[in-house]
Amino acid sequence: MAESAESSKDYFVTTVNEDHATICWGCGLRLLLPTHAPVFKCGWCGAITSQNVNKPETKCLWGRRLQDRCFVTILSVFMLFLICGGVWAVHWFVFSVSYTFGIFHYILTAILAATTVSTFSLSAFRCAGTPPTVLWGSYPVVGKGDLENYTFCHYCVKPKSPRAHHCRSCGTCVLDMDHHCPFIGNCVGAANHRHFIAFLFSAVFSTIYISFLSAYAGLHIWPPVKYRSLGHLNGSSRDLAIRAFKEVMLALVSSAVQLSARGLILVYLFVSSVSLQIGLSVLLWQQLCFIYEGKTYLSHLSSQGSGGDHIEEKGCQNIFRFFGCPYSIFRYLPTLRNSPKRHTK
Repeated sequence: MAESAESSKDYFVTTVNEDHATICWGCGLRLLLPTHAPVFKCGWCGAITSQNVNKPETKCLWGRRLQDRCFVTILSVFMLFLICGGVWAVHWFVFSVSYTFGIFHYILTAILAATTVSTFSLSAFRCAGTPPTVLWGSYPVVGKGDLENYTFCHYCVKPKSPRAHHCRSCGTCVLDMDHHCPFIGNCVGAANHRHFIAFLFSAVFSTIYISFLSAYAGLHIWPPVKYRSLGHLNGSSRDLAIRAFKEVMLALVSSAVQLSARGLILVYLFVSSVSLQIGLSVLLWQQLCFIYEGKTYLSHLSSQGSGGDHIEEKGCQNIFRFFGCPYSIFRYLPTLRNSPKRHTK
C-alpha cells in the first residue's frame, strides 16, 4: 500500500510537438499552443499573431499611385475651370446688377476659392496619419502588455496598432484610417480627416453658389423660347402630357442652339455644379454620421462584420471633439445614448 501511494505522487514527463510551438513576433518568447490555432495572442506582451498570412503583393503599387495622381490632376484642372470659367461667365452680369453686388461677388468667390483649394491641398498632400512607433522583438525590451492587441504588418514589416490600417494604394499603415479617396490621391486618416471634412463643406457651399448664380445669369441671356402650336387638344391626358413635354424640349433645344459661348459655359457650370453638390452632400452627410457615432468608415464595416458587439457612445460631443473644441462645451450639448432595454416578466 505504501508503494502504491508513493507511485501515485510520481511526476509524468511528456514531449511537446514542435508543430504546437511558435515564436511571438512582439516579444520573442516561445509559446506553446494547445492546438493548431491560426490566430493567437501572446500572454506577455498582448501581441496578436496570425499564421495564415498571404504573401504581400507590391506589383501594382506604382499603377495605383499613378491612377491617384491622374485623378488629382483632373480634379485640380476641373476646380480651376470652375473658378476661372465662372468668374468670366458672370462678370458682365454681376456688375450690371450693381457695383456693390459685383464687389461682393468677387470677395465671396475669392474666399470660397481659397478655402476650397487650400483644404484640398492639405487633404491631398499631407500625411494621412503615422502610427506610433513602439519597441518590439525582444523580451527584455518589451514589457507586459506593451503590445496589447497589436498585429504585425507584413507589408510595412513593423507592428500595427489596433487603430491603424494598411492601405495597399498608399503602401503604408495609416492611423485611424477612414478610407482611401482616389480623387485626392491620399488616404483620409487622423492627420487630414479634418481638412477633408472642411474641403467637403467648402466644395458644397461653392457648388451651391455656382449653381444659383449660373442659373440666375443664364435666365437673363437665354434666347426667347418659341413654342409651336399643339393643334387640337384631343386625346387622353397622358397623350397631351407627352405632346406638351416633347414641345417644351424641342423649344428649349432650338433656343439653346442660339446660345453664345458664355451661355454654354453657364449651362455647363449649372449642370456640373448641381451634380457635384448632390454627390458631395451625400458624402458629407455620411461622414458626419460616422463622426457622430464615434466611428470611421472602416470601423463601421468591422463592427458590422463582428455583429456590432462593441457599441460606441453617440452624441454631438463626438463632432465637437473631432474639430478640437474644448471639453467644457460638451456638457451643454444634447447626447443620444443607447439606453438598455428592460424586460418585464
